[in-house]
Amino acid sequence: MSAEVTLLGVRHHGPGSARAVAAALARLRPDAVLIEGPPEADAIVALAGDKQMKPPVALLAHVVDDPAKAAFWPFAVFSPEWAAIRHAVDHDLPVRFIDLPAAHTLALGDAPPGVPGGTSGGGPEASGDPIAALAAAAGHDDPERWWEDVIEHRAPGDDALAPFAAVAEAMAALREDAAGAGARAAAARRDDLREAYMRQQIRAARRAGHRRIAVVCGAWHVPALQTMPTVAHDRALLAGLPRLRTEITWVPWTHRRLSQHTGYGAGVDSPGWYHHLFTSPDRPITRWMTGVAELLRAEDHPVSSAHVIEAVRLADTLAAMRGRPLAGLGETLDAVRAVLCDGSDVTLALVHERLVVGDALGEVPEDAPAVPLQRDLARLQRTLRLKPEAAERELVLDLRKDLDAGRSRLLHRLRLLGIGWGTPSRSAVQSTGTFRETWRLRWEPEFAVRVVEAAHWGTTVEDAAADRAADRAAAAGDLADLTALVEQCLLAGLTGALPAVMRILADRAALDTDVAHLAAALPALVRALRYGDVRATDGSALEGVARGLAERISVGLPPACTGLDADGAAAMRAHLDAVHTAVGLLSPRHPAATGPDTAAAPGAPGDDPADRWAGALRALAAREPSAGPATGAPGLLRGRAVRLLLDDARLDSDEAGRRMGLVLSRAGAPADAAGWIEGFLAGGGALLLHDARLLGLLDDWLTGVPGDVLVDLLPVLRRTFSAMEAGVRRTIGERAAAGPLGRADTAAAGDPVLLDEARADAALPVLALLLGLPAAAAGPVAGPAAAPVPGPSPTLGLIPRQPDRRIG
Repeated sequence: MSAEVTLLGVRHHGPGSARAVAAALARLRPDAVLIEGPPEADAIVALAGDKQMKPPVALLAHVVDDPAKAAFWPFAVFSPEWAAIRHAVDHDLPVRFIDLPAAHTLALGDAPPGVPGGTSGGGPEASGDPIAALAAAAGHDDPERWWEDVIEHRAPGDDALAPFAAVAEAMAALREDAAGAGARAAAARRDDLREAYMRQQIRAARRAGHRRIAVVCGAWHVPALQTMPTVAHDRALLAGLPRLRTEITWVPWTHRRLSQHTGYGAGVDSPGWYHHLFTSPDRPITRWMTGVAELLRAEDHPVSSAHVIEAVRLADTLAAMRGRPLAGLGETLDAVRAVLCDGSDVTLALVHERLVVGDALGEVPEDAPAVPLQRDLARLQRTLRLKPEAAERELVLDLRKDLDAGRSRLLHRLRLLGIGWGTPSRSAVQSTGTFRETWRLRWEPEFAVRVVEAAHWGTTVEDAAADRAADRAAAAGDLADLTALVEQCLLAGLTGALPAVMRILADRAALDTDVAHLAAALPALVRALRYGDVRATDGSALEGVARGLAERISVGLPPACTGLDADGAAAMRAHLDAVHTAVGLLSPRHPAATGPDTAAAPGAPGDDPADRWAGALRALAAREPSAGPATGAPGLLRGRAVRLLLDDARLDSDEAGRRMGLVLSRAGAPADAAGWIEGFLAGGGALLLHDARLLGLLDDWLTGVPGDVLVDLLPVLRRTFSAMEAGVRRTIGERAAAGPLGRADTAAAGDPVLLDEARADAALPVLALLLGLPAAAAGPVAGPAAAPVPGPSPTLGLIPRQPDRRIG
C-alpha cells in the first residue's frame, strides 16, 4: 500500500496557520511529520519537548571554521512549524527537517531559507509577493489585512484540511503565471534546489515504511511537491553542491528580532499581537484591551474599566464599518489611540513597543549543544544572578560588594569580546567616586553568534577576554587605543593580560613623539589608576608610564601648539582640558593619585607633574603672535592656558586681568582676541561676575571693535556666551543693561544704587519725622555726584536671549 502524503502549505509565523496546522495534524494522526528546516537539526529537535524550552527560540547553524558565517531559523509559539514540532514530540512521532542542509546553504552564500518574512517561505524573490497577488485578485488593496481576515483571524472549521487545499490551488495558479511571465530568475535556482531536496526526503520517508506522512512547508513549495519528477532529475539538480562543515544548536530569540526585516529578523511586524491571538482562548480583543490598560496604569496614565469597555466597543464598531469579521490590529490600535491614549501618538508608541512588538525572550535547555565559552557564560550568569532579558533595563553596581564587582568584571570582559550585553551609562546619582557603575542591559539574539566567534580565544570568559586583549594590544593602531585597552583590562580584572599590554604600551610610548597622541592617551591611563582602591588592582606599573607621558607632554606642549589652524586649535583645546584633569589626579597633592597614605606628603616640587604642567601652560600663554608666525600660538589655546592657571591658583586675578588687557588692546588682532576670550571663558563664565574688572575689559573691547569686524567675530562670540550657564548669561545681561561695564560710576549687581543728591535731600525731613529725629539731624547726603543714567552696554546684544517664563 502506498504512503499517504498530506502537504500543509503555511505562511511562516502566523497564528491562524499555526492553529490550522494543529487541527489538521490532530485529524490526520500521521505517523511521521516532515518540516521545512535544516536537516542538521534532526538530532536536537527532541529538545523542543523539554520543559526548559520556551519560544521564541531559533536554530543556529554556523560554519565550524568560520563562526561568523551563520544562519538562524526562528520559531515563535505561533509559528506553524513549531506547532508541528510540538505535535510530533508530544505524540512521540518521528519528526524530520527536509529543507536544503545548512552545510549547502551557507556554502552557497544564500540567506537562511526559513527566515524570510515573505508570505509563504520562498518564491517572493522570484515572483513578487504571492499574498499581494491573491489579495489583488480578491479586490483588496491591503494584502496583510486580507490575509489576516482569511487565515490568521479564522478558527479551524469542520474540515481542517480545506484551507490548505484552497491555498495550494491558489499557489499553483500563481506559479503557472510566474513561469509564463518569465519571472523565475536567479532566486528561483535556490527554490529548485530546496524543492528537489524536499522531494528526496519525502521519498526517504516513504521508503522508511511510514504510511501517513504530514509535510509542513511554505505554501509556495506545495505545487512543486505535489507532482514528483523522476529521482534522476532531482539527483542531477543536487549533484556537485558545495558543502561546509557546520554545527547547529538552539538559541534564545526575541519578539523584537522577529519584527525586523533585515539581519536575523523574520519580518513579522506584530509578534506580540500574534502571540496574543494564538494564546488567547476567547475574547481576544477584550483581553488585549485589558493588557493595554494594565500597561498604561503602570506608566501612571489614568485608565479606568470604563475606558476598556468603550475601547472594545469602538474596535468592534470599526471592524463592522470596515467589513472585517474580527477587529484586527489596525482597528484595535485606532481604538486604543482614541480612548485609552487620548489621541496621543506618544502613548500609542509605548503600547506598540511593549505589546504589539513585545520584549519576550525565549529560553533553551541547559543540555542543548553549546561551545565551552557559552557554557561558562551561562554558569557566570547563574552565579552572578544576571539573567539575560530582551527589555532594556538599568543596572547600578556598588563595586564595594563582591557580587556587583563580579558583575562588573563579566560585563567588561564581554565588551572586550565584542559582546555588548551591557553599555556603560551615566548614573542619575551624581558622584565622583569610583565605586559606582551604571549599565544599560539588553540581550540580543545575535550575541549567540558572537559567543561562538569568540570561542577560539578561550574556553572561559576570563581566558578568552585575556587572549583577545593581548591580540588587540599587538594590533593597536595608536597610543590612545593602547591606554584605553589598559583601562579596559583593569576594569575587567584581567591581571594576567595586563603585563603583556603594558610592555607594548611602554614600547609604543617611547617611540611616539606626537604630543596630540600622548595627550589623548594619558587620561585613560590616569583614570585606570583610580580603580586600584575599589578593584584591588596593582597600579604601580601604570603610574610610571603615566608620569612619563605627563612629563613628555609638558615638554612638548608649547611647540606643538604653534601654527595650528582653527580645527587643530579646537582639538588641542580638548586635549588641554583632558590632560589638565589627568595631571591633577596624578599629582601627589591629590588624594586619588597614590592613595591616602602618600597624599598627605607634599613631595619634592620637582617631582610633581602638576608643577611641570603649570610651567608648560605658562610657556604656552606667553606665545603671543607678535613673536612671529613661527612661534605664535592661537588665541584659543593661550586664553585657555591662562584660565587653567587661574583656576589652579597659579595665577592671580590681577595678572589674568593684565593679560586680558594686553590681548584686548587695540594693538591686538580682533580675531585672535575673540579666540583668546573663547578659551578663557570655556567651561564657565561665572568668573566675570566675581571680577568686575575682567567684565569691564571685555565690555570696553567690544565697544571699540569696528562694526564690520564685529560681524565677522559674532559667531565666535555668540558661541562663547552660549556655552555659559543660563544664570550667568542672565546676570551679565542685567549688568550690561545697567550701563557701560567697568566704569566707576556703574553699580555692580548687589551694590548700593547711586542717588540724585537733590532728590535725596528733599526726602530727608520726612525720613527724620518717621524716625523721630530732630529736623537738624537730617543733613545733606554726602557722596559722589549723581551721574546721568547710562544707556545699555553693547555687550547686551551678544547675550542669547532667554524666554521670560513668567509670561502666561
